[in-house]
Amino acid sequence: MASRIYSIDAMRIIAIVFVVLIHTDPFQRINAYGNMINFGTKTISRFAVPFFFLTSGYFFAPKTAHHNPIKYLPERIVKLTSLYLFGLVLAAPTFLGGQLVQAKFADQSLRATTVSSITEFLDPVELLYYGTSVSEILWFLPALLFSLLFVSFVTVIGKPSYVLPVALCFHLVGLLGATYTMFVDIPFEIRDALFFGFFYTSLGYTICVRSWEPSKKKGRLLLGFVSLFIVLQFIEFYALGYLLRGEPFGSYVYAPSYGISTALLSTSLFLFLLSRPTLFADTSLPTWGTYAVGIYVTHPTVFAILQDFRETLESMGYAVDSMIIWHLATTPATIIGALTIYLLAHKLRVIEIGGSHLPGEPWLKTRRSK
Repeated sequence: MASRIYSIDAMRIIAIVFVVLIHTDPFQRINAYGNMINFGTKTISRFAVPFFFLTSGYFFAPKTAHHNPIKYLPERIVKLTSLYLFGLVLAAPTFLGGQLVQAKFADQSLRATTVSSITEFLDPVELLYYGTSVSEILWFLPALLFSLLFVSFVTVIGKPSYVLPVALCFHLVGLLGATYTMFVDIPFEIRDALFFGFFYTSLGYTICVRSWEPSKKKGRLLLGFVSLFIVLQFIEFYALGYLLRGEPFGSYVYAPSYGISTALLSTSLFLFLLSRPTLFADTSLPTWGTYAVGIYVTHPTVFAILQDFRETLESMGYAVDSMIIWHLATTPATIIGALTIYLLAHKLRVIEIGGSHLPGEPWLKTRRSK
């Protein structure tokens, strides 16, 4: 493995932009053409979350494949937990405040709303496993944590070579529950660690363990596959969302979390990046990639504030949701706002970029050292 893979570091910041695009829904509901554009952005953006799982699995492998993963796993658990707690500390007051404002406008009991919201926030399964009790956007962090646990568990009881086949079996069930629902009804949530994250994490893990890193000569071929699978993903989602349902294209936005082509697209892109480790090395993108995780953790709070602001304006008679300028501004505003909060939290020693994200720990360390 190269000392630094600039292409992957650069793709972190690019991928997080696509993650934000998934959540901000640009141009959705403006008209049929807006829905078509939104379908396009959501469809092409589906590589982004798998990319982060792939990357985590790939860099997890060198430290665990030929060593006892239990020795390294606690370090990853602490890091992911601190990131998750940071996100929760930011999101919980924001989401609670938004619900209280809505309750006030609806002439509902603020006390009952507070109790109900806190009860939902503390739901143990949603909070600890699914990661959706406060904000659905934060689901990735618990999913990655449990995905690494699953990879480690299979490695300990079996062999590293067993990880991908086991994960693939669960992912196929997830595909049936998420996208190919016409075949079977899966009566539980499948966008989680076991049915989604485990597969992509194990895929990155296996690419490293089996040394599947392609040579530079295969870069063009892999880039061709990336283009091909982008087209196939559009065809797959269009067929499933409109053609087979008999719905006109643009009447609504079909947006499944993943499909068969998602795995092909994400894998081919990841392999292409490995074949070009110095890609973007002469740009600032690899450095900006450092901030990707911070933007991810903080953007639910910023986006919630923007949503509350939009709903307030809508209630006052301003139809901002149908304004193109609003849709053009929401995504960059979310990214800039999230990055600003992240950098401010670092400056105030609430967290430390590149270090602990446990809220307040860097400040406490500074105080103790005086």
